[in-house]
Amino acid sequence: MLKVVDTTVRDGQQSLFATRVRTEDILPILEKMDEIGFYGLEAWGGATFDSCIRYLNEDPWERLRKIKRSLKKTKVVMLLRGKNLVGYRHYPEDVVEAFVRRSYENGVDVFRVFDALNDVRNLRRAIEVAKEVGAEVHGDVVYTLSPIHTVDYFIDMGKKIAEMEVDAVRIKDMAGLLAPRAAYDIVRGIRKETGLPVGLHCHYTCGLASLSYIKGVEAGAEFIDTALFPFAFGASQPAIEAIYEALRGTGHLAHLNIELINDAADFFEGVRDKYKGYTSEATERIDPRALRHQIPGGMLSNLVVQLKEYNALSKMDEVLKEVPIVRRDLGYPPLVTPMSQIVGTQAVMNVIMGSRYGTLIKELENYVRGYYGKPPGEISRDLMERVKPSEAPKAASFESIPEDTKKLFKKDEDALTYLLFPQLATSFLKGEMKAVAENSTEKRKEVRWFRIKVGNEELEVKIEGED
Repeated sequence: MLKVVDTTVRDGQQSLFATRVRTEDILPILEKMDEIGFYGLEAWGGATFDSCIRYLNEDPWERLRKIKRSLKKTKVVMLLRGKNLVGYRHYPEDVVEAFVRRSYENGVDVFRVFDALNDVRNLRRAIEVAKEVGAEVHGDVVYTLSPIHTVDYFIDMGKKIAEMEVDAVRIKDMAGLLAPRAAYDIVRGIRKETGLPVGLHCHYTCGLASLSYIKGVEAGAEFIDTALFPFAFGASQPAIEAIYEALRGTGHLAHLNIELINDAADFFEGVRDKYKGYTSEATERIDPRALRHQIPGGMLSNLVVQLKEYNALSKMDEVLKEVPIVRRDLGYPPLVTPMSQIVGTQAVMNVIMGSRYGTLIKELENYVRGYYGKPPGEISRDLMERVKPSEAPKAASFESIPEDTKKLFKKDEDALTYLLFPQLATSFLKGEMKAVAENSTEKRKEVRWFRIKVGNEELEVKIEGED
């Protein structure tokens, strides 16, 4: 039996609808989805935590509790960025521990833990705590293409993750680059070396995902991620309806109720119509050119936003050529949060300023200093020489929370929300946040968080993540 994790309410809406779907538009269908036979619903984590507060004026912890109450048979799954948790920086171990424990207590059954650099040190504490509390843990191998990212590299990564006593190893292909033959070889290799179940999570960006799923299943994959078709394809995952038909007669998906799948899809067709203003050609289409520049769909659409802000959309082709160069100079990091933002924003700055690395964003400097972990490959000597030594950014801690802020907390989880997003959380807890309407002209504004210096002036730029 092939275990299916439905990603509609997390990665599907994040990939196609900018993570703007409200909880009220998810809850009515969950009881019916609970009867379909899915192993789990990926319903929390990734960018949903941030977006609940920033755009929807919702408490992400309350969303989690409501979803959990609606699911009696199906596991609640979340995506966790290792030491980044659901934020954009590394957090100390006591914050990681508290976040994992509270997530489990509020309803998470399965933690999927990844690190943008495949640095297993950044996974360890989150995995340890999740296992301690009794949760199921899937450790992610982040897939990408580069001279150093070979089949053997990914099999070795699977072995390292397996040593942390995870329950399964998942291949996370956020840009849709995984080809069928590579999927077969990597799944077979990890299965052989670890004996653990292996999962496949592929985006449809390049049109390869369904083919790679079939070959992965042939090699022994036991988990696949799919979405209901209104929230599938493009930058999202393959549609369960198509995979179901492709595997009809094999027995792999005989446990799924296709009638209920169709009912749930009809429901989300209406949700899709409500949020269609957030769709874009960059995320809806299949674009094999991503095999060349390796930019995930969500990152591509946000590069467009950045260039529009500089009135430089005509320079898009230059940026697409610059991204692989920056990535090479940084040691070929996978383009997933936060590395997709760092690489993409630096590429834009190089093109806009007309000088490669003449202006460095602070996050890139911190990456070069090693504050994000160990790069997969060697960082260019030029960048190493340009970045001056500096003390590590001050870590967020419970002790650092101001006393006047603590007075705003109504529950223990509020402290974690504050440590992850201090300014957002303060406004939210004070009741100052407002939800952005579906048809609002504000809906495409991005809150910036990358800091750059141009002369004596400091600017900030923010693009959303690609999980």
